[in-house]
Amino acid sequence: MTIFSGAGRGTEIRTETFAVSSARILLGLTLLAAPLPFGAVFTWAWATLALSTALILILWAAGSLERESVTVGYTPLYLPLALLLALGFLQWSCRLTLGPIGTRESLVKLATDFVLFFVVVQLFATAPIATWRRTGMAVLAFGFALSFLSILQFLWNPSRILWVDHNLEGPFGPYVDRDHYAGLMEMIIPFTACYVLSRPRRDPRQGVLWFAVLIPVVSLLLTGSRGGLVSLLAETTILGWITIRGNALPRRRTTGAVAGLALVAVASLFFWLAPPVILTKLGTFRNYATEARSGRVALWKDSFRLFRDHPWLGTGMGSFATVYPPYQSEPSELVTEHAHNDYLEALTETGVAGGILILSALALFLLNAFRGLKERLQFEAGWIQLGAAIGCLGILIHSFVDFNLRIPANAAWFAFCAGLAIQPGSIAPAREERPNQTIIGKSGSQKSGA
Repeated sequence: MTIFSGAGRGTEIRTETFAVSSARILLGLTLLAAPLPFGAVFTWAWATLALSTALILILWAAGSLERESVTVGYTPLYLPLALLLALGFLQWSCRLTLGPIGTRESLVKLATDFVLFFVVVQLFATAPIATWRRTGMAVLAFGFALSFLSILQFLWNPSRILWVDHNLEGPFGPYVDRDHYAGLMEMIIPFTACYVLSRPRRDPRQGVLWFAVLIPVVSLLLTGSRGGLVSLLAETTILGWITIRGNALPRRRTTGAVAGLALVAVASLFFWLAPPVILTKLGTFRNYATEARSGRVALWKDSFRLFRDHPWLGTGMGSFATVYPPYQSEPSELVTEHAHNDYLEALTETGVAGGILILSALALFLLNAFRGLKERLQFEAGWIQLGAAIGCLGILIHSFVDFNLRIPANAAWFAFCAGLAIQPGSIAPAREERPNQTIIGKSGSQKSGA
């Protein structure tokens, strides 16, 4: 078995088995299907997502064994994520949780995301550049199709959710909550924008591709999600700075500047044509602090009191809805299931121990995802990595005021983007042309991968 990290990966094993190819196809189908059943929030939906992820892992392992070699991509993120899983298992098995059913469910979901992250690292570590291109095009097509249908649904009846024949409060596309639809678009938009930036300058499809990128932007704005708008502005700023200031390729600078102008033009057109109800909601930023003081901030203060009573190991993963009612300072007829802040909710459920692990994982992600950008951006796949990393940043920003990462479909997409962004080393356009890589087969003999 070969374990590689950084300079230790860089060549492709030429013979890709049918099982590995099938694993990539199943991964794509799983990600494309996950948002459609309302973000996979129902038990049957996230359970199907978990089973599909397990099957992807089995196919990858079978393909590696069939090739008589197992090449494992390593990233430092494995350690804090594995320890976080161990903490949840400790809470559940030792009855340290105040909500055992919720903890068990959260463990399954967290394990699903961890395994998905792991297999993405493995499947793309040795993938040819054609696979990266197909991935970029698939995400672009999916984002365009989903956002286009969601826009049509919104214009027809903004109270109806896609696929369902009854009215709801605040849906968009296939999501019950428009803020969670915005969370998905926050990952898709920078991913697809960077994919288009990676294309050759004289690609005749440039105009069509950029149009396909801008339709999800319009759909995000139509949600009226203020957290989504802030995240999109942050993503645009980061991508613009890296493209114009941090990239050594003049062609990409020009393309990035033109794309930025196109984004401004689309935003201007949106604010001209958008329905008054959306403009009214987006225009309430000034009142947001006042609204939050009587809503989210009160919820956050209550959550801090909950944390002070269970500081070290928390109340148990997935137990917030169970343990919060006695701490609720403002009466409500609705059940409060989440803290509307992923970080604070994780702190109440896992305590200081979980908080340290989560901060460690975030620090390692930022360090590895944005390291060596100048080298990575010489290659097409490096641009897709950048888009995936910025998409993760966008939803992490939104998570300060919402619980996007508690939505199974969004969490799966986050794991996918993180797995691409964190790929160790830089990705050359033709790894199969690089010098030899030695791998150890079952018999212990050495074989050349070149």
